[in-house]
Amino acid sequence: MSKKLTPRAEDYSKWYNELVVKADLAENSAVRGCMVIKPYGYAIWEKMQATLDKMFKETGHQNAYFPLFVPKSLFEAEEKNAEGFAKECAIVTHYRLQTDPDRPGKLRVDPEAKLEEELIVRPTSEAIIWNTYRNWIQSYRDLPILINQWANVVRWEMRTRLFLRTAEFLWQEGHTAHETKAEAITEAKLMNQVYATFAENFMAMPVIQGVKTESERFAGAEETFCIEALMQDGKALQAGTSHFLGQNFAKAFDVKFANKEGKQDHVWATSWGVSTRLMGALIMTHSDDFGLVLPPSLAPNQVVIVPIYKSEEEFESISKVVNTIVSNLREQNISVKYDYRDTQRPGAKFAQHELQGVPIRIAIGPKDLLYGTVEIARRDTLTKEIVSLNDLTATVKQLLEAMQKSLFAKALHYRDSHITEVDTFEAFKTVLETKGGFISAHWDGTNETEAKIKELTKATIRCIPLERNEEHGACVLTGKPSKYRVLFAKAY
Repeated sequence: MSKKLTPRAEDYSKWYNELVVKADLAENSAVRGCMVIKPYGYAIWEKMQATLDKMFKETGHQNAYFPLFVPKSLFEAEEKNAEGFAKECAIVTHYRLQTDPDRPGKLRVDPEAKLEEELIVRPTSEAIIWNTYRNWIQSYRDLPILINQWANVVRWEMRTRLFLRTAEFLWQEGHTAHETKAEAITEAKLMNQVYATFAENFMAMPVIQGVKTESERFAGAEETFCIEALMQDGKALQAGTSHFLGQNFAKAFDVKFANKEGKQDHVWATSWGVSTRLMGALIMTHSDDFGLVLPPSLAPNQVVIVPIYKSEEEFESISKVVNTIVSNLREQNISVKYDYRDTQRPGAKFAQHELQGVPIRIAIGPKDLLYGTVEIARRDTLTKEIVSLNDLTATVKQLLEAMQKSLFAKALHYRDSHITEVDTFEAFKTVLETKGGFISAHWDGTNETEAKIKELTKATIRCIPLERNEEHGACVLTGKPSKYRVLFAKAY
């Protein structure tokens, strides 16, 4: 298979799909709409997972695990949540297969093995978790409960794209229970901030924190906080959400506690999550026509070393020096791979590591041994330099830090240069079609206007920014009064 990618400017969607497959991140599976995450792609996800898990635990959360299956009666208990996910549900109705008498060698569902109650394959876990919390909570002394689970969920999507939207995906979902409304809102905001910090400090992806409009909220939430990012094609991507659920689930599942005054009260709740969609965000934020560009913080291998030699003696001499380099780099907590495969020529290795976004590539050959140098190639700028072996560890460490900052700065410049204020609907449509990005515009606050703009332009309100100035104006569509601007965009 050719490793050359379709240029982004020619066909962004095709470029993305080719990159995911050719960089060995994931592929489509035999199950329609589901993906196989390959080892290299999973290694990036593992780094994301480990970093987020540490951040969750530092904020007081613990991991647990809840069942994949949700009894239909529990799923229906919170009506808005059930209605919001109903069209995406996969349902288990039977528990056994049998030999088909009419088709030798084939199986059919055993009609006698019908479940007494149908089971929903979880699209999200609020129902099963809040039914469980009812047994865990009796008093204010049992609160707060701060639980996260790493899991898979199923949402039967009709149009799928690797990482961005699949019928089954991996994610984490936090579910917390609190004594007061204020405490739950603080929790929801805190976790949204955790997501923003992760996105910016580790993914090098700038985000805007905001709240969703009523029509865009999570089903069953009273408020949905979010982080919104901008991809290189000018489309927005919702990278994470954190929900203040009020007492909706506590009332649906009758989860009460004795408060400090001895009175019974319903618990206050939050839920929050990010998924393997972050992989898609990472790819689209930084990558180029040559392949992946990974921020050093999340690269499985931050450095790869490629030996260049003709004889076995040269290889052994180079390897002795490389082993010392590897030890020195690992002492600095830098992940490094020595690519000594004899099945690939150096040029093919260079192309593979470039395609897979390895931040720094080091080449070393007999002349380098003679002069005490190596060649360093940066993936982000595609530049090379000769570095003394004596300075190598310090140089690599410095370069990795510089690359992390540089990638964020580049993405931030793109994002900020693609936030456009408009005051008329004609300008709105023009910017949307010619420039893209976020459009900052006044909105009259009604669901009807929001829906009409979406119908006319396919743009949605991505968020009402948390950091916003009160600015009296007129709605971009209806001309009705508005107190602040919101951000519109076409989105994934």
